[in-house]
Amino acid sequence: MSDQTDKVQTDAAQTDTTVVKVSSAASPQGDMGQVYLASGKGVSMRLWQNESPGEPKPEARREYETVGYVLSGRAELHVEGQMVLLEPGDSWLVPKDASHTYKILETFTAVEATHPPARVKGRDEA
Repeated sequence: MSDQTDKVQTDAAQTDTTVVKVSSAASPQGDMGQVYLASGKGVSMRLWQNESPGEPKPEARREYETVGYVLSGRAELHVEGQMVLLEPGDSWLVPKDASHTYKILETFTAVEATHPPARVKGRDEA
């Protein structure tokens, strides 16, 4: 075999073309109320559905980066002393290891993606 053929075969062996579909109705739920959705090697999704207004969530630092999108409701996101108001259609970023907390103002539903996957190796524990 030529070096070029070896490279093509190696690249093909490392390519994962598996499609995954996850129904939120059958998805596992985490200790903080999150519903775990699709997850790959480098990124995972989770759903926060109908989170009730109340006191701020405990301040946390996580070993992953989080991006999210608000589907409904309103919340305050506090990151490293900064506050942003999150409303439907807004998206956000919480950097890896940043001190942050949320305060739900109106019943809140959002989708988040984390890198690396939050559920792996206990990264998502409260």
